[in-house]
Amino acid sequence: MLAVIIEFLRYWFALLFGTAVAVSFAGMSHTRKNYLVVGCFTVGLFIMQITSLLLWGMDMTIKLYPLLSHLPVAIFILVYLKRSWLISITSVFVSFLCCQPPRWIGSLAGDVFNNVSINHIGYIVTTLLMYYFLQKYIVKSVQHMMERSVKSCLLFGAMPAFYYLFDHGATVYTDLMYSGARTVVQFLPFVTSAFYFAFVLLYYNEMQKQASIQKERDMLDMQLRHAQSEFAALRQMQQNAAAYRHDMRHHFALLKRMASNNRLDEIKEYLQTAQSDIDAITPIRFCENETINLILGTFASKTKQLEINFSVDAKLSDSPDLSDTELCSLFSNALENAIHACQDIPESSQRYIKLRVFSKNNKLCIDIRNTYYEEPIFYENLPVSKEQDHGVGTKSMVRIVEKHHGIYQFSVKDGWFVFQSTI
Repeated sequence: MLAVIIEFLRYWFALLFGTAVAVSFAGMSHTRKNYLVVGCFTVGLFIMQITSLLLWGMDMTIKLYPLLSHLPVAIFILVYLKRSWLISITSVFVSFLCCQPPRWIGSLAGDVFNNVSINHIGYIVTTLLMYYFLQKYIVKSVQHMMERSVKSCLLFGAMPAFYYLFDHGATVYTDLMYSGARTVVQFLPFVTSAFYFAFVLLYYNEMQKQASIQKERDMLDMQLRHAQSEFAALRQMQQNAAAYRHDMRHHFALLKRMASNNRLDEIKEYLQTAQSDIDAITPIRFCENETINLILGTFASKTKQLEINFSVDAKLSDSPDLSDTELCSLFSNALENAIHACQDIPESSQRYIKLRVFSKNNKLCIDIRNTYYEEPIFYENLPVSKEQDHGVGTKSMVRIVEKHHGIYQFSVKDGWFVFQSTI
């Protein structure tokens, strides 16, 4: 009687362990409600298996086990936890793989003591220790692996899926594993090694791609912070100009006193100094939009220093839907790229940047074109740079346009590199 109870306990713990591990890998949160639902669900599965055992016997129940246990668990994860089919099935395959150490340790203990009950007790004890170990050290890593991407989930689940199919095909539905055939016995180690090397190589490639994406994201963040800093400096410059205009009455009062004393030379010198100060802090007015006006003013100074002909046609009074930092990043990156291309032209008379920006049908329309020395290279309709860490500005521009569901185009026409966008 005791042996029968121990045997039933083993099957209960096997079912409970497999279900608990599968839902944990699938990302079930640790709440009282979830524990209660999983417990009730497991009891239902256990009743189904006992019914099958009474009706059809042990051999048939073992063969039906995937339908009585594994498939219902996958459907439970899909419906109750709202995970994808891929994550649901992979969780079941991986949990089945985790059931193998307790099974082996139980078999080892049973063979050592030549007692079936010891086999079952060893299995039960090992499942408890195994569950604790998985929860503390493994579960979060597995969740991250499966949720990272579809490709990552496929790579991670390939080996457990193969082992599941091989185990059922070679030990449950046939006796190939126990037939002693050399090819069958050596097949599993061979495929395990092959999967291991394939997984390492493919996962390394995936990690390299993820690292590249992260590096690009960091550089975009740096570009955005730079744009925010630059815009803050531009706004400070405008505030300084406003303060200087406010102080003009003091300058006029001083000039009036100088004029009353016929100090003409001092007046000329003072006016020259004041004019230089005003020119240094007063942004050029290109349009009514404050943000774009400040950005264009900064690049007008840069192009003047680099002897680049910079023409602007800006007819924009309404504020576009883009934030100030997005406007700064978009225009700054586009004009920086144009300046970089123009700088390579030996003759300064051939360096041109033309900018046109206006509003039409509540859309921001941008047309920026520049001359260039080397023919631009395109990849997937985007210009690419031969220099390392260049090209991030272009991706930042594209990201901003796509974020606001706009359209864009990079092209070359009649010796001009053209960027056009409608947002």
